[in-house]
Amino acid sequence: MDTLSATLLLLTIMDPLGNVATFVSALRPVPAEKRLQVIARELVVALVILVAFLFAGPWLLGLLHLKQEALFISGGIVLFLIALKMIFPPSRRDEEPMSEPFIVPLATPMVAGPSVLATLLVLVSTQPEMLWRWFAALMIAWAITAAVLLCSPAIARVLREKGAMAVERLMGMLLVMVAVQMFLNGIEHYLNH
Repeated sequence: MDTLSATLLLLTIMDPLGNVATFVSALRPVPAEKRLQVIARELVVALVILVAFLFAGPWLLGLLHLKQEALFISGGIVLFLIALKMIFPPSRRDEEPMSEPFIVPLATPMVAGPSVLATLLVLVSTQPEMLWRWFAALMIAWAITAAVLLCSPAIARVLREKGAMAVERLMGMLLVMVAVQMFLNGIEHYLNH
């Protein structure tokens, strides 16, 4: 996998357009003049979590004595479950927080979710010599996600609910394919060793 492919994969998993509605909903109790500040803070927290996982991932795998195959298969399963939620989203009526969000749910799991973290672990453990390319891919994907989410109030007005749902479901379909491929790669690795 090259840098462009990794960037597109991470961007698909982060699903910034699919998260617009969630961000707008979570920020409803926050005063309008403070919303951009809260979004920026949450994006920086998410970036710190993602970069920490990227660089500490191999050490964490070694500490837990996990094999690559387990990472591929579990990462594929997590991606698949996330993709299913994107295609068949749960009702969001009762999810509105009553106060300003802090780290949860915007920084994690919306931006730095388990599927992105698992993907970073897979990338860095399969090709550790390309660590800086994965870092570049992560930074590009995060920057695009940040740009989209900082514009989330305006995008929500343009896309409306139906448009946002359509984009999220399309991303979900792409993610299902990536998840199945990751799962198959894990099984193939396991059978060949």
